Amino acid sequence: MASIPSEAVWRPSELELGRRATRRRQSTKSVLIALVSSIVFVVVVGWAILSSPGWEDVRRAFFDPEIALASFPSILAGLWVNIQVLFVAAIAVAILGTTLAVLRSLRGPVFFPLRALATIYTDLFRGIPLLIVLYLVGFGLPALGVFGRVPVVLWGTIAIVLTYSAYIAEVLRAGMEAVHPSQRVAARSLGLSHAQTLRIVVIPQGVRKVVPALMNDFVSLQKDVGLISVLGAVDAVRAAQIASAQAYNFTPYIVAALLFVAMALPMIRLTDYVSARLAKREQMGGTV
Repeated sequence: MASIPSEAVWRPSELELGRRATRRRQSTKSVLIALVSSIVFVVVVGWAILSSPGWEDVRRAFFDPEIALASFPSILAGLWVNIQVLFVAAIAVAILGTTLAVLRSLRGPVFFPLRALATIYTDLFRGIPLLIVLYLVGFGLPALGVFGRVPVVLWGTIAIVLTYSAYIAEVLRAGMEAVHPSQRVAARSLGLSHAQTLRIVVIPQGVRKVVPALMNDFVSLQKDVGLISVLGAVDAVRAAQIASAQAYNFTPYIVAALLFVAMALPMIRLTDYVSARLAKREQMGGTV
């Protein structure tokens, strides 16, 4: 095989090299400006806080290192309860939310009762605050006396699943409705049933369209699992409350907050990455 002459190999022109150098200089300049402005902002805000008259009282009440270290083991143990609730709730929400979205997408008058039931469910639990749902489920259902002794953690998980399933169902339904009708027609013309069309064609495409929204709801779910503490479950928030009452100090709440942030931060960054990647593919004309 004949070798390609060196002069035939493509090389960027002097004009293109100049453009690249200009873009590098502009990028470096932008990074430096952002860095300097960030440092100035942090210094100004820090000076304003540290020089305020009540800073010493706030520091003792919220940022005591000794109390933070003493309360950390119990709060970390409580966080494990939140993680368990999050794992179970995420799976249950995905199943129930998908079922509700499918029910709301059913065609034909014969399915009207199912569509109406799914609509009432989503409207109801999207309208009631999660805190009230926790009270209704955690204190109302046990009062019926038909379920025996059930751990409060389970009641809290059920309340979270009921609420977030309504949100996830609407997000999934929006994604499914965004799929072009021609996709359904093409699937049915190939001999697929309605259920096969949903499972093979509509739901996969619909999920891809709403991935960022679903991931944001998961981030919210990670945060709201801490509300099960209102039922008496000894999770991270409840453990912080107990430690705060024992020490007459609010530092344990800061420890719990930082642990929740550490738990949610990977998913937050992943959500940003996925959103940016999908936006880039759409701008490039790719198929999402």
